[in-house]
Amino acid sequence: MSVAEKQPPPVPRERPVTLLVPTWTKTGIALLYDEGSENAFDIRLKLTKEILTIQKQDVICISGSNHSANHRTVTLRRQPVGGLGLSIKGGAEHKVPVVISKIFKDQAADQTGMLFIGDAVIQVNGINVEKATHEEVVHLLRNAGDEVTITVQYLREAPSFLKLPLGSPGPSSDHSSGASSPLFDSGLHLNGNSTNTAPSSPSSPIANEPKYEKRWLDALSIPLSMARISRYKAGTDKLRSNAFEVLALDGVSTGIIQFYTTQENTDWLRAISANIGDLTLQNMKMANKCCSPCDQVIHMGWVNERPQGTDSSQPFKHKFLALKGSSFYIFSTPPVSTLDWVRAEKIYNLCEVLFKVHKLWLADDYWLQANFYLGLHQDYDLEDQRPYCFSVMVGQGKSHFFNVELGSELAVWEKSFQRAIFMEVQRTGSKTYMCSWQGEALCFTVDFALGFTCFDSKTKNVLWRFKFSQLKGSSDDGKTRVKLLFQNLDTKQIEMKSNL
Repeated sequence: MSVAEKQPPPVPRERPVTLLVPTWTKTGIALLYDEGSENAFDIRLKLTKEILTIQKQDVICISGSNHSANHRTVTLRRQPVGGLGLSIKGGAEHKVPVVISKIFKDQAADQTGMLFIGDAVIQVNGINVEKATHEEVVHLLRNAGDEVTITVQYLREAPSFLKLPLGSPGPSSDHSSGASSPLFDSGLHLNGNSTNTAPSSPSSPIANEPKYEKRWLDALSIPLSMARISRYKAGTDKLRSNAFEVLALDGVSTGIIQFYTTQENTDWLRAISANIGDLTLQNMKMANKCCSPCDQVIHMGWVNERPQGTDSSQPFKHKFLALKGSSFYIFSTPPVSTLDWVRAEKIYNLCEVLFKVHKLWLADDYWLQANFYLGLHQDYDLEDQRPYCFSVMVGQGKSHFFNVELGSELAVWEKSFQRAIFMEVQRTGSKTYMCSWQGEALCFTVDFALGFTCFDSKTKNVLWRFKFSQLKGSSDDGKTRVKLLFQNLDTKQIEMKSNL
């Protein structure tokens, strides 16, 4: 039996490559950034195994009359000590509404049970103030007498700078003198211009009046199966500062989720990425139940691909890669059915690709430690601005250049390519290529068990043969020329075989 006809040894069933990471359940406070207005407002994130939910605060009616919580009209009785018991921020001159930014415990506004930090002031004693400046609203409230009726509406998306951090009552401060600033609290907890110095009754709720509460309500839920994370500003190579977005399989986005600290951002990235990875592993296992042992999915997931060509200004494009059986697939969208696998943009045989890790960008101490732990190395030769890059050479000097969002993802892709290529080479056993050597047309066989053999294509006479253990070095020009260095077992000298 010839070298090319030799049967490969039995191949064990492939297993998907993954890092052992826990599934996260997590809640926390963040900001949702609006790129149009450049404002950010408070949200709460709720992460489960399969879903990321964005919650926004709203005021709801929990008992009493069936009143709408959208507009609430409340009567405040100014107290000799404490005044109205609230502070405000904002104003039309800054294109933001006037919002209650502080409510002082056990004072007039707090006693009503109907006012909340984040309420926008709509009317004061029947006068519409939606287009009023900060100073105009302050003047109305301070000169409205002992009894002030205000109409408010809770702003679910009020810019975060208009409110104190969640749960913070804030210290009282005296702004009774001097001009007030729309971006700082104007305290209305003082007496103001009261015409009555006698104590007035507290602004307590009446028994049959509706009762309200501020609660976190679900606003958007993103399924994490086949979802992807993006840390980059759209159409650029610029990383967002402590921010990212999550996009579902159908393209629905969370919007830009922003965090107060780098540690919070990193923790949430890890948690969401871990859950997406776990769901991807489940999808691979389901797909593999319908595939033969030789056609199993080793790994798949989202990447960003740099467009081929010399124009480096072109933005990266989102691609979905898969290593399955003998092939490397590139998709524009993930395959969700058996038929989708034939609709890949590109399909390459794994015996004919070369994987290379290019660059890591150690953005902070956390990733520095993670990269050392994963055994990843930095390549400073490239000028590309994105971290966590790898390329796949596919023959004839052509390469695909990819980037992933996290260092842990790069580690998984490197291990997956190594395993998938090894399994395909082992399964194939041997492969023969037509080549030229010293001007003669020859055949060159790479055999998994026997090593390298060069023989005459017509006579089948073997010109030379070396084992894998004798290969001491190799290089190529990325196109057609290969140089192999072998050690002669008898002479211990290095022999060069080139121009293949």
